[in-house]
Amino acid sequence: MVQLTEEMKEMLGKQLAFIATVDEDGNPNVGPKGTLRVLDDSHLIYNEMTGRQARHNILDNGRISVGVASKKTYKGFRFVGTATYYDEGAYFDQSVAFAESIHLEKPFGAVVIEIKKIQLLDATEHAGETIQE
Repeated sequence: MVQLTEEMKEMLGKQLAFIATVDEDGNPNVGPKGTLRVLDDSHLIYNEMTGRQARHNILDNGRISVGVASKKTYKGFRFVGTATYYDEGAYFDQSVAFAESIHLEKPFGAVVIEIKKIQLLDATEHAGETIQE
């Protein structure tokens, strides 16, 4: 089982993360997720604020990748896993409370990501290497 390190948690807390999903025809979709945050040592969560393509793709197949990097250091991480969408229950309630705490509109849902693999996103020959699986 993968375990987020303190370095990863800190980067996720400070940098803008992007998610990548794929639709039923294999078409990619990439978008920023300003509400993405650490849920626990092996899960991430974000508020689904638009209810559009990413939501559609997650409901269709759940495949997701999260990229986060520092422009200053050109170092980062890719978190690959499975996303589950919630529009009720504890995760949704947590996301509504989070939105309220930062003065955002109520989200359409909450997306919880089970991290299955962590890779480097560095500007070196090690880019893409799996560091946890």
